[in-house]
Amino acid sequence: MTNDAHRHLGVLPAYPFYGGPPVKPDVTARATIDELISDLDREKTERALILPNYGVPDPDVAFGFNDLVIEAAQKDDRIRCGLWVSALERDRERTARALKKAGEPGVRALKISFLLGGSIDDPGLEPIFAAAREHDLVVHVHTSPGAASDIDKVGQLVERHGDEVKIHLVHFGGGMSGHIKLIGGRFFDWIAAGKQVYTDLSWAIGFAPRWLAQEIDHRGLGADRILFASDEPWGDHAGELARLKAAAAGRELSDAVFKTNFDKLYA
Repeated sequence: MTNDAHRHLGVLPAYPFYGGPPVKPDVTARATIDELISDLDREKTERALILPNYGVPDPDVAFGFNDLVIEAAQKDDRIRCGLWVSALERDRERTARALKKAGEPGVRALKISFLLGGSIDDPGLEPIFAAAREHDLVVHVHTSPGAASDIDKVGQLVERHGDEVKIHLVHFGGGMSGHIKLIGGRFFDWIAAGKQVYTDLSWAIGFAPRWLAQEIDHRGLGADRILFASDEPWGDHAGELARLKAAAAGRELSDAVFKTNFDKLYA
């Protein structure tokens, strides 16, 4: 049995990404709670953090899944959820409505991503981090190479808010440069400085889980900050599980990654 700290619920509409025809790449997306629970049963997933699916540039889509993930968390005790919020000025009222639900049973995180716009300097981030402090929620933030989601940018949120708010860096920097910057020192420096920083290795390049496990052994630091995540339907549960199991095999890190870290942070 494993815990999954990052997957999505909701089916997105087709969209003409990158100037092509309308497509629906999230082929394993689930529209209903029953479908989600069936997946958890099949995978032998003991607990999961569920987030609204997102990716199309229509803010009403991701915000519209907030009620669905709350319902999922309140229907099955194995499930916890994160709410979609945004620092963009155009989303101010939507985010305010979402934050009113931050104290609902089962809500354990607030999800932000700059893939659809915005930056770490948007004034709209302040009410999000304020709500996280008030309700002891994790801020769950996407990372990927370049632009506003680059670890050089998103990492500043750890430095600004990590003393008071738990921050989950999704995708561990999101690529070669991010992995090297984090494993090479930055991730461990934050932990040593008392920052409440966590991460998952979904989408990680093959070398990263192995090197990270080796560095955790060497430094004696960080085993309590790594979580398994499938990122379904954008990730592949079986592949993500196999890669991280291979990296953690034979180490105390294994139980922490697949079980206890999730229990402490989200359950």
